[in-house]
Order: sequence, then structure tokens, then C-alpha cells
Amino acid sequence: QVHLAESGGGLVQAGGSLRLSCAASGRSGSNYIMGWFRQAPGKEREFVAAIHWSAGSTYNVDVVKGRFTIARDNAKNTVFLQMTSLKPEDTALYYCAAYSPPYGVSRLSPRPSNYDYWGQGTQVTVSS
Repeated sequence: QVHLAESGGGLVQAGGSLRLSCAASGRSGSNYIMGWFRQAPGKEREFVAAIHWSAGSTYNVDVVKGRFTIARDNAKNTVFLQMTSLKPEDTALYYCAAYSPPYGVSRLSPRPSNYDYWGQGTQVTVSS
């Protein structure tokens, strides 16, 4: 059973930065895809970025490219989402999620239904 715990959310002005952290425990091996999703009130959960834990390959949704960066620290079992140039429309509850793909599959899925493990979320609010 993989346990995920997000932290780092908060209130920031437009143009500011935040770094979200996702501490992972209980995973077996490194064949995991780690993803960040967000959900604003009244909207569906939206994919933001993903990273393959062992390969380090990443995938970001277009709306955050050039502003958000996903990375991982293997020694700390932690995945980060560095967010810069934040906009009011980035306001949402941000979730960390994980799944273990079949061996040899390197594609990073943006579909929430593919992710088996979820954290509780951390709120990000960007004021204008």
C-alpha cells in the first residue's frame, strides 16, 4: 500500500511561486509513475504533470509548460512540483497520485483513472 502526503500549498499573489512536496511511503521498487493533478471548485480533476520514478522522464500539460516543473528526490522518497509565475486560474486543490505501470511501459498517463494511490491534497490559492 502506497501512502502519499502532500504539503507546501498556501496563499500567494499572482506572479509568485510555490513548491509542492509529495512524500511517498510503502512503495515496493521504483517502477512507479508519480503525478500531480488539481481540482478547482465545480470543475473536474485535471492532470498537471507526471514523472517516472526510476527513469526520470517527465510530462507536463501545455497550460503549465514553462511555469511548472516536476522532479523527484529518490533519497527522500519525495516528488516536487515547482510552480512559478502563478496565475489566479491555477487556484485549486492539488493532489499527488501514483500507479505502477507494466514493466517496459514508459508512457506517463494523464488519466486519473490509471492512478491507484492518491494523497489528501494541498490547497493552492493565487490572488490577483
